[in-house]
Amino acid sequence: MHIETGFSQAMEHHLFRAMFEERKRVFVDLLRWNVPVVAGRYEVDQFDDDRAIYIVITGDDGDHRASARLLPTTHDHILGTIFPNLCKEAPPRGAAILEITRFCLARKLRARERLEVRNQLVTALVEYALAHQIRSFTGVAEWVWFQQILSFGWICRPLGLPTSEEGRSLVALQIDVDDQTREQLRANGILRPVGLSDLAAAA
Repeated sequence: MHIETGFSQAMEHHLFRAMFEERKRVFVDLLRWNVPVVAGRYEVDQFDDDRAIYIVITGDDGDHRASARLLPTTHDHILGTIFPNLCKEAPPRGAAILEITRFCLARKLRARERLEVRNQLVTALVEYALAHQIRSFTGVAEWVWFQQILSFGWICRPLGLPTSEEGRSLVALQIDVDDQTREQLRANGILRPVGLSDLAAAA
């Protein structure tokens, strides 16, 4: 896995520029989300700032295969800013809580590859959390994806009832991460070996 903090720094690396291009292919071209596109190539929104944390999974060829964006909940983030109504109570915030957004798998992947890469990305998110004293993730998911997230085996709960937004059934969620999370993922066949790679060659 590769990690970068801050939009400006990310755009200096070919790998992370490829991530923004893949986000455009997935969220704009495929899913038809009404989100900004920069230079006709990159899906970039108001939350891509210098606080955003990007995690990218690459293949043996070094190309982008999957990625996610993490946002500090102590500042503007999607659940707290756009969808607070999805929560029964106030959206969780704190230095030990990050929001998972833009969970993205490359469109070119075949079905079996998608499952493996998805598991790698889930593992990478947990490894990042454990290494940085992050105790919870929050997020917004469509109902079908939320059901998959529950099946991973970690401690995950809805923060409110599913709500229809722009033709989609959305759920706010919170995932707790602790010393047991790796074993919970392993027991459900999700845990994969991931390691932090040097980005020098990706610039």
